[in-house]
Amino acid sequence: MTKFPPSSILQEEEFKWLLKEEVHSVLKQLQDILKEASRRFTLPSGTADGATKQENFVLGSSSTDQVKGVLTLQGDTLCQAEVNLKVTRTNQLLHFAFRDDKQWKMQQIQDARNHVNQAIYLLANRGENYTFQTGSEVLKLMDAVMLQLTRARNRLTTPATMTLPEVATSGLTKMFTPSLPADVLLNFYVNVNKLCLLVYQLHALQPNSTKNFRPAGSSVLHNPGAMFELNNQRFEVSHVHKVECVVPWLNDALVFFTVSLQLCQQLKDKISIFSSYWNFRPY
Repeated sequence: MTKFPPSSILQEEEFKWLLKEEVHSVLKQLQDILKEASRRFTLPSGTADGATKQENFVLGSSSTDQVKGVLTLQGDTLCQAEVNLKVTRTNQLLHFAFRDDKQWKMQQIQDARNHVNQAIYLLANRGENYTFQTGSEVLKLMDAVMLQLTRARNRLTTPATMTLPEVATSGLTKMFTPSLPADVLLNFYVNVNKLCLLVYQLHALQPNSTKNFRPAGSSVLHNPGAMFELNNQRFEVSHVHKVECVVPWLNDALVFFTVSLQLCQQLKDKISIFSSYWNFRPY
């Protein structure tokens, strides 16, 4: 019969305690943090129907006064948007607003919340009555949770790139009254804790134009001079205006993601330390 040195037996007992007690303590802590993060996406309005709170945000920029606006955000949905645009060439003031029957889903926010809820689901499936048999099991769970949290964070911090034809044909262009002029494009997106609006003013290129036509690729923001073709008409971006507003609860959610990822990593590190000390390998 193999005799283990006392230190090895002690370490094995510590490891069993880690699997039985501390892991569940960390999982409970993670669930509490992530439930709080998920609640940030659906702040209650305080009304009897339990609806998500509507919040108004003023769009602005330190570098331009060509575009101003007010947005109404309800969770992951833009319920209303009012935009004032001063046309650069003519100084004409244009006003657009969402039609009463239209709302715009902010896919980044919806996706981020879905990833958080998936992480909560993974943790809930390993409740306090569940017994972890190996460290490997804990590591796999932490990796799965961290993957969802990283995806949630990336959806908010990495806006999707779009081509100009994609912006031009997006459903957003049909949301406004009066209708957007043919030489104006809009796009909304989230960047970290900010809700951003891009306004493109376009110049139609004449068929006999001597400009070397090079269609722009996919980008979050297209600079003046970018070209594209739509319905056999070529356009060039003449002016770009970006305005934004800070959404405080998006910042809260990102902080919760960071804290949760750190907790996951700390637990993984503890498991890995035990596995490197003695032959009770968790893999």
